Amino acid sequence: MTGQVQGKVALVTGGASGIGEAVSELLAREGASVAVTDVDDLRGPEVVARIRKAGGEASFWHHDVTSEERWIEVVADVMNRYGRLDVLVSNAGIGISVPSITEMSLADWRRQTAINLDGVFLSVKHCLPAMRKTGGGSVIMMSSLAGLRGAAGLSGYCATKGGVRLFAKAIAMECATFGDGIRVNSVHPGIIDTPIWGKIPTEAGGSGQNAPIDPEERAKMATPLGRAGEAAEIAQGVLYLASDASRYVTGTELVIDGGMNAGGVARRA
Repeated sequence: MTGQVQGKVALVTGGASGIGEAVSELLAREGASVAVTDVDDLRGPEVVARIRKAGGEASFWHHDVTSEERWIEVVADVMNRYGRLDVLVSNAGIGISVPSITEMSLADWRRQTAINLDGVFLSVKHCLPAMRKTGGGSVIMMSSLAGLRGAAGLSGYCATKGGVRLFAKAIAMECATFGDGIRVNSVHPGIIDTPIWGKIPTEAGGSGQNAPIDPEERAKMATPLGRAGEAAEIAQGVLYLASDASRYVTGTELVIDGGMNAGGVARRA
């Protein structure tokens, strides 16, 4: 099947790398015009260039998702350029790991919350009016398996992603109350092989070296399917929620985790 989001306009935060990059490219390949936003002014335009080279339509905006002023500017620019907004993928996020919550600085707690939770709030606040003018659409919030269960060393991250999960449900009910035709769902990836694993600070205050974490090795131990997921596999789930194939789906969570949330398995030799 092709053209699953033909004619739609999608805004993807954190679209310059990892899951956001895969989502941006897949939505464009399936017919959407994609507004790729990120703070990475090098990789963002490269993603857009690849999309255009492949025959798709995309534009890049530098975007700090914690800035309300910038949200106002970006949404206005997208509407001016494309005239509508059908899909919002609130994907931008960071992870900060500490040995104990007692070693986490308030500055790091607030920084992670600002990006992972405040950024999602601002995305909804400023995109819903544009989507209502369009006559409906789909909001997809990127949560995590860590938004469904606890993880030692990632308590702050779990707090933000758990917040995203329930925020999605509450906004889904709000949109249903308004009858605005907007569906809202959350996506919960497990261990996915993306650059985020090399960006997780592991010392208090975020001053440590990047975590030497091999997602494939971790997934072999923790995932029933025995491997790390790929960003493209998460993008396929986002495509489903963005498309009309999920027109009866709202207020729910799509878990893409290789079976981790279901339980554990004893592998046979």
